[in-house]
Amino acid sequence: MRATQDNPPGNRSDWSRRRFLQAAAAGAAGLQIVNPRTLGRAGAASPNERPRLGAAGVGGVGFGQVQACEKAGFEVVALCDVDLNYAAKAFNRWPQARRYQDFREMLENENDRIDAVYIGVPDHNHALITVAALRRGKHVCCVKPLTRSIHEARCVVQAARAAGTATQMTAAPNTSEEACRACELIWAGAIGEPREVHVWSNRPLWPQGMLPPQDSDPTPAGLDWKLWLGPSPARPFKKEWPPGHYALKQVKATGGNPPYHAVYHPWNFRGWWDYGTGALGDMGCHHLNTPFRALKLRAPRWIEASATAVFEETFPLASIVTMDFPAREGMPPIRVTWYDGGLKPPRPKELGDRPLPDEGAMYVGSEGAMLFSKILDDRRAQRFAKVPRTLPRRPGTWKEWFEACRGGEKAGCHFEWAGPLTETVLLGNIAIRRGRRLEWNAEKATFVNDEEANRLVNPPYQNGWSLEKI
Repeated sequence: MRATQDNPPGNRSDWSRRRFLQAAAAGAAGLQIVNPRTLGRAGAASPNERPRLGAAGVGGVGFGQVQACEKAGFEVVALCDVDLNYAAKAFNRWPQARRYQDFREMLENENDRIDAVYIGVPDHNHALITVAALRRGKHVCCVKPLTRSIHEARCVVQAARAAGTATQMTAAPNTSEEACRACELIWAGAIGEPREVHVWSNRPLWPQGMLPPQDSDPTPAGLDWKLWLGPSPARPFKKEWPPGHYALKQVKATGGNPPYHAVYHPWNFRGWWDYGTGALGDMGCHHLNTPFRALKLRAPRWIEASATAVFEETFPLASIVTMDFPAREGMPPIRVTWYDGGLKPPRPKELGDRPLPDEGAMYVGSEGAMLFSKILDDRRAQRFAKVPRTLPRRPGTWKEWFEACRGGEKAGCHFEWAGPLTETVLLGNIAIRRGRRLEWNAEKATFVNDEEANRLVNPPYQNGWSLEKI
């Protein structure tokens, strides 16, 4: 079934008008937009050796990641992006691929041509496209985090189970040499009984901790702003922060990447509660993926956070989140602590004067510590140097997904794994917003002690969208 809209973006009655505007913008950019009425069905997708890929969100990180998919073995046959100008480099890179601005049109018109769907759009639109693709029986790869809300994560996992197709989230692999070695060493007792994990990131590299702009700009030709907003609260388009604005100063100070001057799009949606998931959502799935495997983590019982000023609309400049996990699968209770915004854990004495890296994961046990997969005590490292390498090393995100699409082993971060991992970082974000210690009942998807936090588990969809009817 199709997502419903009160009118924009994507109502059938509005498509013809938008089509005219899109064609004009595309002509200016030297692009061609597919008219759904002129497309014929190309026959059922065949299980060939090159799964045919449709990609949604190809102007930002998607541009490089679709290239990685192609290198892994996929055939790129369709591209979709709400911003035609931002995506022009992708359209030019794959001139043979049919081009779309609305993901629903791509999924409808290419249903018999595509076997797999890559999703590289902003966080707040992950679930819509993912569920729509899964319900059409497509293999799906979604950039991290899997979703923007805990409710969405559970809907995606449910849809993946029903589809039975190959799925993957783009977290740093927990199947690499370093990740597998960390698991093998911890399981062999290299640090004794694991007690703590400290994980940190140099993010954010985009503006956070600011108030929203009070004015607006005309929407650029080629950008469907209403479609970009998706199910999150609508607001006027604003292109850039004015020169000298403190949002620009703080991101420059952190070494942020262009286009750091943008307010929402491109790139900087990450700093807004309505559209992104902040530093923890952006990097937590990367850095926590291996600890989740090595320590057999699932859901924390308690979560709390401290942060710089937390505004209603934007993530704070820096935060520390602690998550207490109960005993599980022969592992003792453990505390996981996350740091961002330049904050780091205390440097272990084994490092001496050497600094901690900008980003890292450190395991602390009853008998030692380990940074990534390196045991910090030299004597202990020598003692455990010959721990057997028993876990299979795998080829990484793209090749794992490619092999799974062809009927091979599940990818290392398939959605039933990625769902609980994503939930954990989203729990941390809720703790940042609430500023208090929260008790989580994972089975019931409920905070035991905070009704306001419970409202953040499933923020209502807006602008006429419905995840149930997509």
